[in-house]
Amino acid sequence: MSAPDITRRTATLNRNTNETKIQISLSLDGGSLQSLGGAAEDASHATQTSAAQSININSGIGFLDHMLHALAKHSGWSLSLACQGDLHIDDHHTAEDCALALGSAFKDAIGPIVGYKRFGTGFAPLDEALSRAVVDLSNRPCATVDLKLKRERIGDLSCEMIPHVLASFAQNAGITMHVDVLKGENDHHKAESAFKALALALKEATTRTGSNDVPSTKGVL
Repeated sequence: MSAPDITRRTATLNRNTNETKIQISLSLDGGSLQSLGGAAEDASHATQTSAAQSININSGIGFLDHMLHALAKHSGWSLSLACQGDLHIDDHHTAEDCALALGSAFKDAIGPIVGYKRFGTGFAPLDEALSRAVVDLSNRPCATVDLKLKRERIGDLSCEMIPHVLASFAQNAGITMHVDVLKGENDHHKAESAFKALALALKEATTRTGSNDVPSTKGVL
């Protein structure tokens, strides 16, 4: 794992286990990822490239790619993620490990919690669905997630794994996170609005304030 780049807020990560092999490159400020390396550039289920952002995600699970694409896009990140997982068993290890790895990369990229807004709130609609996310760069992992999903699966991703993905990200990112679907009927819409709301909350929380203060009465996070 590389040391975080405090100026550019970037990180690269390789996470290899007997169940998954994951490569991630992340820039919290968008832009090109070419100088980072670290993640495969194979064609993926979720690819978008512009001057502002580069997003290339291939977890092997289409709907997970779609959710991580939405998270990166609306957070303003550039993200490359490639995973080879034991999908012949089920989706659990791949979905969980991608979230854990992304959380670790986020924590590395953000660096010390100094000069950040720290708290962030996001509301995102998708047609009839509306979600709210509130985050705190607290360095105390905690996740409360209520998506009100009804289906067993969306695409190849089991619905029980969707809140677990969010909680796993929060665990390794070291953040406090509350994500709630406030209303909605379509499970695809509810899940996607939740990830978009989280993206907006993270974008706000990671905004630089221009100070060198630790945003805590404790003086340390």
